[in-house]
Amino acid sequence: MHIFHTISDLRAHLRAHRMLGQSIGFVPTMGALHEGHLSLIAASKAQNDLTVCSIFVNPIQFNNPDDLARYPRTLDVDCAMLAPAGCDVVFAPSAEEMYPEKALLKFDFGDLERVMEGQFRPGHFNGVGIVVAKLFNIVQPDRTYFGQKDLQQVAVVRRMMIDLGFQIELHPCPTLREADGLAMSSRNRNLTAEERPIAAHIFKGLTAAKTALLTGETAEMVKAQMATHFEQQPAFRLEYFEVVNAHTLQSVDKKQPDGQTALCIAAFLGKVRLIDNFVF
Repeated sequence: MHIFHTISDLRAHLRAHRMLGQSIGFVPTMGALHEGHLSLIAASKAQNDLTVCSIFVNPIQFNNPDDLARYPRTLDVDCAMLAPAGCDVVFAPSAEEMYPEKALLKFDFGDLERVMEGQFRPGHFNGVGIVVAKLFNIVQPDRTYFGQKDLQQVAVVRRMMIDLGFQIELHPCPTLREADGLAMSSRNRNLTAEERPIAAHIFKGLTAAKTALLTGETAEMVKAQMATHFEQQPAFRLEYFEVVNAHTLQSVDKKQPDGQTALCIAAFLGKVRLIDNFVF
């Protein structure tokens, strides 16, 4: 496995493989890897000759400086996980390498970013759009792989790819979960030993909400039930729970007839902000 820290070295390496006609799969990450990330690596390896994983904690997508400071940085451990998983190339640039000058470009993703994460994290998706576009231009992959846990991010990236004409296949991959249902996330390692079992209430709440919608209850009824569910868990602070169309991310009243309904949630458990979703 090759590890590169500069854009020029990575491009030179990939150029040689591209000249041989080899296909390139790309998994962009912010590190602190877990089995969910490795499932993306596996998906890429199954469809491409070469798999590239980027590890970069993107500062411009954090609207909370404390959140950026707390985000785990574990490059050596990450690389030790990626090598046996069969990753071919790791790109781990510094912030100075990615942003030699302050980024001035502004993305506006319209209604896709005015709800949920965009409502509570202003500027977040502008930062996501900029860094993903830069990484796509640097790596020039044939296919890219994102986890469905970040459903809104996938929708934003898809829109950006369409609008900017990226000739890259986007492959959203299923959310991997712990045995108790908690969605795998780099942030989970910031939970205390006491908080970790409590975190499973997010999965329990989503499961109950899905059942209620499938039995005919309205979104407003389900949202009220979720509010009550988390009121009974004082360790949590529910930020949002929404029932939306999985493609447009706009609110819906009932399960969508095309089967593409998404239940999306964000909640603080102590100082850790957790997000999750069901798409069904």
